Amino acid sequence: MKRVAIQAQDFDVAGELAALEALGGGGVASFTGVVRGGDGLLALELEHYPAMTQAQVARIAEDAMARWPLLGVSVIHRVGRLEPGARIVFVGTASRHRTAALESCAFLIDWLKSHAPFWKKEHFEGGATEWVEARAEDEAKAKEWGG
Repeated sequence: MKRVAIQAQDFDVAGELAALEALGGGGVASFTGVVRGGDGLLALELEHYPAMTQAQVARIAEDAMARWPLLGVSVIHRVGRLEPGARIVFVGTASRHRTAALESCAFLIDWLKSHAPFWKKEHFEGGATEWVEARAEDEAKAKEWGG
């Protein structure tokens, strides 16, 4: 099972986990990312080119399935304007053993943080906006996986 979705609408974490658990493996790992708040942030806006984004995220999901003995992968990334506290990303993996599930989940989120083609703009109180730059620590994590 491979599910990749790039969407504006929220997602059901419990439903995604249930689908992975139903595959009959011994381990399911997941990560849910939430828009951080503070420092006057009102919203985070994500832009993308749909076909390019879908293809690149699907390709990395396939890479994870080739690297680890996975029964299933679910990657959901939201786009559009999201307020602090909103879910932004879900990565879930299922395998017969926990190590493969945990490692592949970490690989996928590290790759998404550094290589997925999303452009992020922060909107602040008072009308200021700022494009989010790539973080060196995210790049370093991806390089650990050979990315």
